[in-house]
Amino acid sequence: MLVCIGSRSWLAVVLWLPCLAGCTSFSDYIHNGFKVGPNYGRPPAPVAEDWIDAADKRVREEDGDISQWWTVFNDPVLNGLVDNAYQQNLTLREAGFRVLMARAQLGISVGELFPQTQISDGDFTSKGVSVNVANRQATPERWFGQWDYGFGLAWELDFWGRFRRAVEAADDELDASIEGYDDVLVTLLADVGTSYIQYRTYERRIELAQSSVKLFEEMLAVPEARYKGNDSNRVSYDVAKANLAQARALVPQLEIGKRVAQNRLCILLGMSPGDLEQELNKAPIPVAPDDVAVGIPADLLRRRPDVRRAEREAAAQCARIGIAESQFYPQIALNGTLGWSSENLNNLFAENSFRGTAGPSFRWNILNYGRLANNVEFQEAHFQELVTRYQQTVLQANGEVEDALIAFLRSQEQAKELHISSAAWSDGTDLMNAQYRGNMVDFTLVGYFQQNLLEQQDEAAQAQGNIALSLVQIYRALGGGWQIRLAGGVCPPLETEPLDAVPAADDAAPIEALPLLELTSSEAP
Repeated sequence: MLVCIGSRSWLAVVLWLPCLAGCTSFSDYIHNGFKVGPNYGRPPAPVAEDWIDAADKRVREEDGDISQWWTVFNDPVLNGLVDNAYQQNLTLREAGFRVLMARAQLGISVGELFPQTQISDGDFTSKGVSVNVANRQATPERWFGQWDYGFGLAWELDFWGRFRRAVEAADDELDASIEGYDDVLVTLLADVGTSYIQYRTYERRIELAQSSVKLFEEMLAVPEARYKGNDSNRVSYDVAKANLAQARALVPQLEIGKRVAQNRLCILLGMSPGDLEQELNKAPIPVAPDDVAVGIPADLLRRRPDVRRAEREAAAQCARIGIAESQFYPQIALNGTLGWSSENLNNLFAENSFRGTAGPSFRWNILNYGRLANNVEFQEAHFQELVTRYQQTVLQANGEVEDALIAFLRSQEQAKELHISSAAWSDGTDLMNAQYRGNMVDFTLVGYFQQNLLEQQDEAAQAQGNIALSLVQIYRALGGGWQIRLAGGVCPPLETEPLDAVPAADDAAPIEALPLLELTSSEAP
């Protein structure tokens, strides 16, 4: 319902309305920049003062550069994989399109600050009038045509900040979408590092298993020859044969794991699963440094994109409370139309064909305060939900760093002891085999050493890989890697060229089609 207001009284009505049924007081309305609803303030975040293992010398609280964390492994192949994944990954590209959507939505919201209705229309109508209606004399011609052309404008003035709050919400959502892109990037780089380390670990474990198979085949020759000469030596032969079969059975199991890691790498690179052995070549498990710079827990508020995204989502929801409160107040608009109407086209734009209207109006949703009030409560409750989610995200981030830190520190100790154990079992196996050949010990003891040698070597290789994997998880938990977006790319190769032999899919659109690197990040202070 539109109601016209006299030119002398409409301003007084506007100044009086904020004192009515809304939730925002007049003083707050002025303080908020002539906007109803609360202004946003960053909620408190529950962060620890220090890390649990801060006393460990390997945990450095300096604010290290983690933007290119993968370079600490000094592995050119890993550098190349990271570069290719950043350029080709489809999940990251999907997140980029979400940023473009949010940017467009912000443009739509900004457009609402200007006249919301701007219409130019025109038509021709041929009309026929009944001769049997009342007041027939008012239309002397039964058949006639009508040409119309005009322009209409309606501008709802943003007295209560409804449109400005919408711009705030859209701007915060754009920030959140950028943080979402960065969060996908952090996960992508960590997944590339994880899959690559797993691939190298499986590669090493297969190498050790195949070496054990070769060793056990050589050691089988003696009990096999003795068994053929004397049936009483069958137990020794069976033990040696079982150990060999066990070592052989381990190889295909490890090859499955290696293939799975390779397939994950292909998908992360945005390409169909294929054989990467020639491109990756043979290389040892990446060696992690003994220590790591993690800063302090409060750094997570600015480092972790998922934390910043949760905070930005809460900010956007706070603005929507103001949008909901604005429904308590009338919508005040300026309306105007101008146009020309004529029976004949040739004099449509003649002076006496002009027509027009202009004036203010308001529309007020009265008697709906139960619905409007509940909508405000809904928006406020949703805001509190997002604030709680933000605080939970901070706690989760803190816990993930602690989990990765303890794994990194203890994996080093575990790997050290397992390497000592593996070397001891290797020496013991050689000694037992020599004593068996000299008929000094039974082969059952030799077989026992064989079994433990195989297990210890395999566990030692896994422990070495776990050190590197734990370090990757630390950098993931710290939110490292997204910063390469600000620089427009990844680091240059250390000594050799990056992995150029892993191409993008032939039908994939170039990553340059997404102008994501031009965006600026909304880092938390």
